[in-house]
Amino acid sequence: MIWRELVQAFPSAELRDPGTLDRIESVLGQRLPDDLRSFLLESDGLTDAYGTDVIWSAERILGDNRSFRNDEQYKSLYMEFDSLMFFGDNGGGDQFAFVRRPERNEVFVWDHETDSRTLVAPSLERYVRSALESDGEDWYR
Repeated sequence: MIWRELVQAFPSAELRDPGTLDRIESVLGQRLPDDLRSFLLESDGLTDAYGTDVIWSAERILGDNRSFRNDEQYKSLYMEFDSLMFFGDNGGGDQFAFVRRPERNEVFVWDHETDSRTLVAPSLERYVRSALESDGEDWYR
C-alpha cells in the first residue's frame, strides 16, 4: 500500500513528514500493526479537512496509550485498555484502535460515553477512506 497515493485523492487531507517508531513498541510492549507501521513510515499522522487527527503522530500514539493505560480515574471507570492500541480519534471523544491481544488488523472505535468497543473497518485502508470520504465526525455510526 502506498499511503500517499491514497491520501492524495483527498486534497483537503494533510500528511506530515515521517515520524520515529522506535519507542512505541518497546514502551507499550506491543507490535504496531503492519499497516499502521507502513503508514507512519510515510507520514507522521494524517489530518482531515476538519482538522481532526485521523491518524495520530507516533509521539501522540505513545503518549495517549500510556495515559489511557495508567490513568487511575480511567481504571475506575472503564474496562482495561492494555489490549488496545489507540491511533486516532473523531474529534469528539471517541478513539480508534487496533486490538493487539490477540493481534487483529481491523479498526475498532471506543465510545467514551458507553465504554463500548465496536468494529468499524476491516482494515486501516478502509478506515482512512471512510474517514476522509465522510463529512462529519460520526461517519462510523
